[in-house]
Amino acid sequence: MGLLSLGTPLPWDQARELAQEVRKHGIEQFLHIWNNMKDRKRDRLLWGDEIEYMLISLDHQRRRARLSQRGHELLSLLQVEETESLERAGRTGEKIELEALWRPEFGRYMIEGTPGHPYNSTVNDLVNVEANMKRRREIVTQLMDENEIILSVGSYPELGSGDFLDPPHKANGPFSRSLFLPDEVINPHPRFRTLAGNIRERRGAKVAINMPIFHDLNTPRPFVDPTIPYTRDLFPGDKEAREGAALPDHIYMDAMGFGMGCCCLQITLQAPNVDQARRLYDQLATVGAVMMSLSASSPVFRGYLADVDCRWNVIAAAVDDRTLEERGQAKLTNDRFVIPKSRYGTIDTFLGSSDGHFRPEYNDLELVYDKDIHQHLTSNGIDDLMAKHVSHLFIRDPLVIFKELLNQDNSVSADHFENIQSTNWQNVRFKPPPPNSPIGWRVEFRPLEVQVTDFENAAFSVFTVLLARAILAFGDLNLYIPVTKMDINMERAHSRDAVLREKFFFRRKIYADDSSGSEAEVEDSETDKDPVVEMSANEIINGSPGFV
Repeated sequence: MGLLSLGTPLPWDQARELAQEVRKHGIEQFLHIWNNMKDRKRDRLLWGDEIEYMLISLDHQRRRARLSQRGHELLSLLQVEETESLERAGRTGEKIELEALWRPEFGRYMIEGTPGHPYNSTVNDLVNVEANMKRRREIVTQLMDENEIILSVGSYPELGSGDFLDPPHKANGPFSRSLFLPDEVINPHPRFRTLAGNIRERRGAKVAINMPIFHDLNTPRPFVDPTIPYTRDLFPGDKEAREGAALPDHIYMDAMGFGMGCCCLQITLQAPNVDQARRLYDQLATVGAVMMSLSASSPVFRGYLADVDCRWNVIAAAVDDRTLEERGQAKLTNDRFVIPKSRYGTIDTFLGSSDGHFRPEYNDLELVYDKDIHQHLTSNGIDDLMAKHVSHLFIRDPLVIFKELLNQDNSVSADHFENIQSTNWQNVRFKPPPPNSPIGWRVEFRPLEVQVTDFENAAFSVFTVLLARAILAFGDLNLYIPVTKMDINMERAHSRDAVLREKFFFRRKIYADDSSGSEAEVEDSETDKDPVVEMSANEIINGSPGFV
């Protein structure tokens, strides 16, 4: 989860009035970080994983499994050791040694666990990843009741369906206003409920999530969900389902919790310097769809089997705060931009690096960005590609503003920058160093679906790190494809059995001096110097006669 601050979160009508002020100071904070840290070099390739878990309550007598709201209670117990260690270190200066760190997530039934300290990328560290993941699970298990288990699954199959929550609550909360989800599923930290409410308020309607239903022999055509309470009249938005928000032949969901209540596996890597972080960002982005198809593990939503295998589009729709104007469904009058995507999606622009592989035509998407912010950044020494990246992130409004954090010293704080940065949820995230911290320039790899076993999660984590090592070690490795092809890949990766059935756009030649292939292929490369072809996940990962 992104920035978690404590304080009084402002409702949307007040936060909206302060959005431009937050953007202004966020940009100044970025400039301070850039100027202070742009020349930082020779950091080690450190990394860590984040695994999100769901706490499940088992009723053996009734043979029921429900999401347990004790996740938040367990989290407070899990954080005791870290809190005490930090206090002791502040008094004595001793080094903190923890096996794991624990953080809240959107769902009250969720817990996020990370290793207690970053890994190196050496073999000795890589072979211990699975053991640390197992240890994390053991630590949580020691605090659970006898009837509880902890699962690492992408989506809980019955979230929002029937008797799914322990203890049960009615879906009548004022923050989500969902037909299916009570507000009690949301973590009680003030950020989360405000986030859910402000997304709905900013959008001007509830979010509308529609995943295609899987049609088997007994599924009606068209499928019209009989479990949707179309006649409820508790909140103004209740009419949206019957007025067309709920599509036929789809699984309809109407709250942020359906997306941010999913779990994932994420990898954050520290690069040696800012230039290598930019290279990692660009190159890892192009493999995100393939990795998502390999790890696909989310085929069931609200009790129905979907005709997709991934959760990505569910989350994208769950946090889509764009207004009608921003979605291009009304004339721009009150808003500034028409924005093609949700704030959760694939990247829209590459950053480029000194490796010489980037070409302007790779950024073939018409980028929406704040031209005033771009001009301010470039006039303060930021190169064009980085300035466009940041000014593109800053077309979004800050969703949660804490009253106590409005006035900050921009030279030592990054809260306003992170407020917007951390709510741009993309398949990779470029992360500047925090002020006054030993942490360097990082890249977060975000498209992986979490797996049931620690072995599988360790395997995907280690593979990602080894790929990152290869990208940094082999400067002639070039994985660039056009951004629009990357978008197509991500859509294809959602398809049922995409890992076996789909084709993904990928470079046929991934080395700058690659002269392999037949004479005809070499001749073709003279006219088509940047061939991008469609390949299966198997061909991309394991190679084929025409590739690698």
